Amino acid sequence: MFTRRTFLGAVSATAVVAATGVAKAADKIYIPLISKGFQHQFWQAVKAGADKAAKEFDLQVTFEGPDTEAQVDKQIDMLTAALAKHPAAIGFAALDSQAAIPLLKKAQSEKIPVIAFDSGVDSDIPVTTCSTDNVAAAALAADKMAALIGNEGKVALVVHDQTSRTGIDRRDGFVNQIKSKYPKIQIVDIQYGAGDQLQSTEITKSIITAHPDIKGFFGANEGSAIGVVNGVKESGKSKIVIIGYDSGKAQKQAINDGVMAGAITQNPVGIGYETVKAALAAVKGQPVQKHIDTGFYWYDKSNINDPKIAAVLYD
Repeated sequence: MFTRRTFLGAVSATAVVAATGVAKAADKIYIPLISKGFQHQFWQAVKAGADKAAKEFDLQVTFEGPDTEAQVDKQIDMLTAALAKHPAAIGFAALDSQAAIPLLKKAQSEKIPVIAFDSGVDSDIPVTTCSTDNVAAAALAADKMAALIGNEGKVALVVHDQTSRTGIDRRDGFVNQIKSKYPKIQIVDIQYGAGDQLQSTEITKSIITAHPDIKGFFGANEGSAIGVVNGVKESGKSKIVIIGYDSGKAQKQAINDGVMAGAITQNPVGIGYETVKAALAAVKGQPVQKHIDTGFYWYDKSNINDPKIAAVLYD
């Protein structure tokens, strides 16, 4: 077990002493990032941003997440293991906005700065949260949906979960925008598919069976959106409007093929980069703003190749 050193400026190579008394070299500040998953291309893009910052600032940054976004317990185990290494700071994207709070309190008591990324927690323990304004982004998705279905008709949501801040905020941002601005649009169902494509596909088909006159679906993350695309295809309902979230090769193809109307893209590389940058600032005792908004964009077939949009899309 390593002892932890407080870094107040440029950090040179040092040695930390293990609890056993054995000296071990610690040339770089160690910052682990625990994400919500690893299977989606979104998380690979976040990792790419974190790796970029690690190289730029000469840090040791690790990145891991559970196999699926339903594995809250596994994520908690990863967080526990990371904290046991006494890192200089830690980045955390919570699958459950409350489940990790006891561990985050432990980090706080050990003076390990916590940087929330992508999905925050119901606590003021994190020094900052590096994320998209998911409420505003989902509200934009609702506006696009309304325009595409003529401001009336039945729509449904397939959301990755109802425990993370991203799942809650994207759901509520979309639903509240529809309810407040579009009285002739009826939200007939909201289902949760853990961001799993196969599960989301089956959910989509069951909703279509129950509501054959449905006009639109909002898939609230990469896996959900592709599940919706596949479910609509398998149901043979080519006129249903699909709006997605995030990017990835399959969503980009669906938009280019005209199957998906468009999607909200975040800036995942920016999320990873800003998380590591904020963690380093916190370690050095430098001020960090409470929320770092990494931005979002609407993209569809008309602007998918625009350089500004292409820069924040990923395969």
